[in-house]
Amino acid sequence: MTISTIDTKILWGRAGGRCSKPGCGDDLTVLVGTGRYIVGEMAHVIGSKPTAARGTPEGGEDTYDNLILLCPTHHTHIDKSPEGTYSVELLHEWKKAHEDIISNAGKTVKYDSYGKLQIEIARILITNKLIFDTYGPHSTTAQSDPNSNAYLIWELRRIDRIIPNNQKILNIIDANIDLINDISAIRAIEKFRLHAESFEKHVYHRMDSYQLFPSEFSEIFSL
Repeated sequence: MTISTIDTKILWGRAGGRCSKPGCGDDLTVLVGTGRYIVGEMAHVIGSKPTAARGTPEGGEDTYDNLILLCPTHHTHIDKSPEGTYSVELLHEWKKAHEDIISNAGKTVKYDSYGKLQIEIARILITNKLIFDTYGPHSTTAQSDPNSNAYLIWELRRIDRIIPNNQKILNIIDANIDLINDISAIRAIEKFRLHAESFEKHVYHRMDSYQLFPSEFSEIFSL
């Protein structure tokens, strides 16, 4: 049995493309010139075979619930350590704690002015646009070299960067909603919310169409 595409996407997305071991958080994609490659490893919590680390007679499943995203160093270290050093329960705790950090990013950020809020959201939007322009389907790399790995990087980056960034934007807005009192801004925010939700669904379960990014949102929160 192999790990399905949907389980892979969910694991990478919820982990934000970073190692789940507390104190690590390494970026698990390497983007250096043409040497772009993936270093993240989807480790089994319960070993896939009875003889594997933390194995059971029936073996662990190749599903999101039984996987944790790790860097190669910590994956090897955990699996090579004496039995019982890193228990199934401990790895589940690591995974939940790490994914909670990714999910809750921006929820408690409070600003004392609309200008500061605008700057922070603009920064995240700039990051998302740079990723799209560099690796997206209309990027120079994708258009000039169909055989490049730009598509693979785009697949990963929209899972481990753009989706979490969209959620971070919404978390920040919801935490600072008292600073927003313009009707046009509120309307643009709700359009962006619909876009973020439908974009995530599209990434995990490809749809024929989804709510596109509202241009008025970037106009309101641009610098």
